Amino acid sequence: MYENIEDFLRGNSLMPIRYSYQEIKKMTRGFKDKLGEGGYGKVYKGKLRSGPLVAIKMLGKPKGIENGQDFVSEVATIGRIHHTNVVQLIGFCVEGSKRALVYDFMPNGSLDRYISSTRDHISLTYKQMYEISLAVARGIAYLHQGCDMQILHFDIKPHNILLDKDFIAKVSDFGLAKLYPVENSIVTLTAARGTIGYMAPELFYKNIGGVSYKADVYSFGMLLMEIANRRRNLNSNADKSSQIFFPYWIYNELIEEREIEILGEATDDEKKNVKKMFIIALWCIQLNPNDRPSMDKVIEMLEGEIEDIEIPPKPSPYPNEVVQDNGISSSESVSDDDVTGSISFLGETIEDPLL
Repeated sequence: MYENIEDFLRGNSLMPIRYSYQEIKKMTRGFKDKLGEGGYGKVYKGKLRSGPLVAIKMLGKPKGIENGQDFVSEVATIGRIHHTNVVQLIGFCVEGSKRALVYDFMPNGSLDRYISSTRDHISLTYKQMYEISLAVARGIAYLHQGCDMQILHFDIKPHNILLDKDFIAKVSDFGLAKLYPVENSIVTLTAARGTIGYMAPELFYKNIGGVSYKADVYSFGMLLMEIANRRRNLNSNADKSSQIFFPYWIYNELIEEREIEILGEATDDEKKNVKKMFIIALWCIQLNPNDRPSMDKVIEMLEGEIEDIEIPPKPSPYPNEVVQDNGISSSESVSDDDVTGSISFLGETIEDPLL
């Protein structure tokens, strides 16, 4: 596995800075300040010699047949990206079994903190929420069309959206990302990848259509629904069964032309933006990938007038006649804990991602 990584690194000249393990230890003052922990390892706060703060992701020991592919995937993907709405990979370390990724430090943490009802509620204004949704859309659009390769993220969710000191949103965590030639409209995957609650149905059901960049559009739609609502989509404590899958409830409110109740104070313009975000989210989570907009179109709709956007057909989380794939059962129940725990998986492996 380590030979695979070394071979890959030798063949790539345009790379972020390579640090030694000793330098990583020095930056973190002996791994003193832990920011987070998960299946991939631990994240520490560090400081570069030149002064800026960084977040250092120390990857745990690989499990089973893992051959360093996640590490290579993340360095290769994020190492070539420079965009204001994508987290910047500054450097990495690989020394034997020691592997680390060095990122810009994001003082305001992940978006998860601001929309999760299981933690102390930290309020963001509706204007900030709208700006965050637009920033995330721009970041994903860049991944899909702004690079020499098409980068499909496959794990868009609140956990993987980081906020800098000015609350500017950055897409992060490319452990499940895949690179494809730009002309590939349909891609080949050997296993489903992503997080339950944000994964596009075509990753489970063969008869919907091929897997493409529209899988990220679906995940963005579920995320946008949560940003607009400022809480989780799945609510097992809902009063009515229709509210358990929140998109159904929102769809019904829009069709009945009822005013959607929103938390806290909001101006008329902010209310309009929230409604617009809900309508766009419903377009993004259409069952058929062909019915979902591209991320460029999403940006256009977010920046445009609500009057120019039609209400889409009612969304459905799965087809009426399904063909099971990857051994994942459609009847498998998902609780709030599953969603707030933000569990990512690739095929048979289940990991809890880091910040």
